[in-house]
Amino acid sequence: MTHNQNEQTKAEVQTTPLNKLPVPGQDDTEFSAEEAAEVFEQNQSSNRSSENE
Repeated sequence: MTHNQNEQTKAEVQTTPLNKLPVPGQDDTEFSAEEAAEVFEQNQSSNRSSENE
C-alpha cells in the first residue's frame, strides 16, 4: 500500500485536535442557584429601570 502525498498518515489523523475525545468535565460550567438568582435579580432590576426612562 503506497502513501499518497495528498493523504495524512494514521498518526497525523490521530493527533488532530478535532479527532480527540472530549475530556469529561472539561467544559462543565459550575454555578450555584444563589449566583443564578443574583444575576436574574440584577437583570430584572436593570430591565425595570430602562423601561422607566
